[in-house]
Amino acid sequence: MKTRKKERIGKSGSDKEWIYGLNPVLEAIRAGRDIRRILVSAGRHDKLPQLIGEAGDRKISVKIAEPDFFDRTFRKGHQGVAAEVSEKGYIPIDELLDIPLTKNEVPFFAVLDCIEDPRNLGAILRVADAAGIHGIIIQSHRSATLSAEASKASAGAIEYIPVAMVANIKHAMREMRGRGITIVGTDVSADNLLWDMDLRQPLALVIGSEGRGLRKTVIPLCDVLVKIPMLGRMNSLNVSVATGIFAFEILRQRFQKM
Repeated sequence: MKTRKKERIGKSGSDKEWIYGLNPVLEAIRAGRDIRRILVSAGRHDKLPQLIGEAGDRKISVKIAEPDFFDRTFRKGHQGVAAEVSEKGYIPIDELLDIPLTKNEVPFFAVLDCIEDPRNLGAILRVADAAGIHGIIIQSHRSATLSAEASKASAGAIEYIPVAMVANIKHAMREMRGRGITIVGTDVSADNLLWDMDLRQPLALVIGSEGRGLRKTVIPLCDVLVKIPMLGRMNSLNVSVATGIFAFEILRQRFQKM
């Protein structure tokens, strides 16, 4: 796999980064993210009128680059589109936890316990946007960040889901519990099946890392542990797939209540 080399296109400062792929760039435009410039492959620019049009509406510079530039600079799936954007920031946890109050909605958060693959983080962001999760909490170490690769995997959902980065998710879980939020841990060894739980109250869904699941020090901080019933010989799912199953069961129950 080719390595993305930021130095080939230059750094304009510590607050700038590159994202790539058609949907991530389109959603960055639509979300109003600060975009310095957009590069489009010479072999594709005539197939991207929507992107070029929307960039023009925001007076964002669109320049043509040779196809091999994208191949040597970004990972596969770049689609001949890249944008230099402002760095995607995190919000303070207090602001994150206040979001449901401003919307007059029942709180629904996700806490990621050391998810390290940026593609999984991106896929979870996409699930979060679709399922109405108010925000995600990640840890500042041993965790994937809001990188270009996560942006690509999220198909642009990274622009719409607030993320708080904390030094220790266990402290964040205690703070959420103090606000009356039920902490629901996901664990394959849990006694409770997902379908049997009432998940309509304010809650935070805690998702364990790839391969290892929830850490032993995190499990005691959960109010309840739940699992997905599975009939096959394998007892695990990809973390983003599992997050989708949990999140949409919560969404289903809340729609029923409405």
